[in-house]
Amino acid sequence: MRLGIDLGTTRTLVAASDRGNYPVLAFIGTGGDAFEYVPTVTAEKDGVLVHGFEAQEAALEGAPQLRSWKRLLARHGPEHLVQVGAIEVTMLALATDFLRALRVAILERSNLPGGAATAALEAVVSVPANAHSSQRWATLEAFRRAGFEVLRMVNEPSAAGIEFAHRHRSTLNSRRENVAVYDLGGGTFDAALVCMSGTRHDVVSTAGVQELGGDDFDRVLLEMALEKAGNSMAIHPSVHDALLAECRSVKEGIGASTRRVTVDLSALGTGAPEEPVSLQVGDYYERLRPWIEQSLEALAGVLGAETHSSRDLEHAASEAGVAGLYVVGGATALPLVARHLRERFGRRVHRSPHPAGAIAMGLAIEADSDNSVAICERFTRHLGVFREAESGQSKVFDRIFASGTPMPVGGEAPLVATRTYRAAHNVGQLRFVECAGLSDRDEPTGDITPHGTIQFPYARAARGSPMDTLTVSRLDAEGPRIEERYEVDAAGVVAVTIRDLDDGFNQRFTL
Repeated sequence: MRLGIDLGTTRTLVAASDRGNYPVLAFIGTGGDAFEYVPTVTAEKDGVLVHGFEAQEAALEGAPQLRSWKRLLARHGPEHLVQVGAIEVTMLALATDFLRALRVAILERSNLPGGAATAALEAVVSVPANAHSSQRWATLEAFRRAGFEVLRMVNEPSAAGIEFAHRHRSTLNSRRENVAVYDLGGGTFDAALVCMSGTRHDVVSTAGVQELGGDDFDRVLLEMALEKAGNSMAIHPSVHDALLAECRSVKEGIGASTRRVTVDLSALGTGAPEEPVSLQVGDYYERLRPWIEQSLEALAGVLGAETHSSRDLEHAASEAGVAGLYVVGGATALPLVARHLRERFGRRVHRSPHPAGAIAMGLAIEADSDNSVAICERFTRHLGVFREAESGQSKVFDRIFASGTPMPVGGEAPLVATRTYRAAHNVGQLRFVECAGLSDRDEPTGDITPHGTIQFPYARAARGSPMDTLTVSRLDAEGPRIEERYEVDAAGVVAVTIRDLDDGFNQRFTL
């Protein structure tokens, strides 16, 4: 059975590729109700990790939980340790365990089309457009360890573009074959300009904000409610989670005509106000304005607009031959988002009929061998390494791949870059980072994500010894010739092979 799986920050959605149809699967929760998602939540119950609806129920009973852990994976990487109750686990192990539970839920507690439960689960999976290499690798590895056969990895806005083309192909023509995607989910925002020509989709440009989404909207509403109640006391994490769940429910109930909302703060216990707190929706929208403006700035960058004013965005959309702005992601259900987008794009705005499920559906369409398209993604940030300069007196940033560099299409040979030099030290320490921009002096600026340091024994005498026992020192004589060979696959995962060209000794690392 072929599936599209959107591993989201707050909710995970799965769509099936079923004889030309791409339905979002429904899952049975612990109370017997059906939901078109599995909560991306983990909790500790009786000394073991539980996930999804079981974790949600355990948390209501006071079990320690971890929500939005996908943000931690993006922020810290796969080997970062987190504590869930009494259990300490790496982010990679946690993601793997969640996906194992998801696989069981797909096979045993979903409306998967009949007969599919006995077949292997093949999946096209997604990551945010601005996901760094280690996040991409960890996502692929977690799915594989959990028992899924991963066919491809696609950036989330690209998957939305596939779903748009499937649903709105008639709006595309030779003059307007570009689609701008506005993807606002539970934890991340992505924007992309995708050129759709026949069965090939080329990502022209992308931008994103790693931590901007519905989670932040919930937190702002909670902050306002606590301010109104005059509560400035520290809140226990379990109580804080319960209050955020209340705010999420209130937020999701806001409609176009809603003027006031009430937030129940009874979870505070003895410190709770006697009555629910009442808030003006207009005040809430004003607090959210900077977040929406931030998403529009990213969208303007994708379109090449100087600002995110209505005139600049409309002009840039026309110049780019944009057939429409496709709006996806669960957080776009908030009327404020639609209002801002309509003000700037007017009739060009197309909100997906299934905004929360559009990415999973696009992935399922891509998984369908009869409808598969060639997708050319691009680097969303610069990837480089810090190197020594001036005989070790300073550091310089060597950009390996520039932002906007096209990645290979599935089935093509990897993208390759090489560096060759004479080693000056006994041990090489390569510190890699990805960054949003570069200064006038080619130094990383903006959103900077460090990767782990790679150590390689340049000196032959250092080989065979544990790297953490070696002290870095300059070589007395001329060092060996070293080659660094970087390879990028269609999923955006970067691997580097470091080789001593004089004797052939080499090691391969995945960033």
